Amino acid sequence: MQPAPYWQAISDFIFAEDRPEKADIIFVPGGAHPEIGILAARLFKEGFAGVILPSGSHSKLGEDTGVSEWSRFRDVLVSEGVPESCIWREDKATFTWENAIFSRQVTDRHHLEVKKAILVCQAFHARRALTYYQQQFPETIFFVCPVVTEDISKENWFKDQEKTKKVLGELVRCGQQFVCMLPPGDPVGWHE
Repeated sequence: MQPAPYWQAISDFIFAEDRPEKADIIFVPGGAHPEIGILAARLFKEGFAGVILPSGSHSKLGEDTGVSEWSRFRDVLVSEGVPESCIWREDKATFTWENAIFSRQVTDRHHLEVKKAILVCQAFHARRALTYYQQQFPETIFFVCPVVTEDISKENWFKDQEKTKKVLGELVRCGQQFVCMLPPGDPVGWHE
């Protein structure tokens, strides 16, 4: 089954993806999928960046297990061979927008000028995560390295009702949440 043209447009928007390039840092917005940490560790070991910044406390949507998302990612990264000294800490964020905001605070505290960054995240969450991080790091070039989680990919999301709901929910959140990021006033002339 080939996607209809409008489905392809949604796929191209939501599923942002780049080839990794040498960067100053690898960002890992929160989540519960260890495979995201595994990819971040692999990119680190391949020399794409010298530091990884996982982010996350306890998700507002998920179950509070008493272990932060940051701690879970740290454990995965260490088990994959990343030295703990190369894993920076951000364990306050409870949703993606806070992941970006608090990650910026961490890089500022470390006096890291982030010219290039790798963003490792869920594939169907890539656009929203990228947009938030771009807003907090406007001077930075990002390379999105997504991980297929929950078996939801650019190639299959439109073939299953539950996967479709998840991706379209992401599209809705982009529309609802991005408007809050606009500067005050009427920057795009909506009211002319």
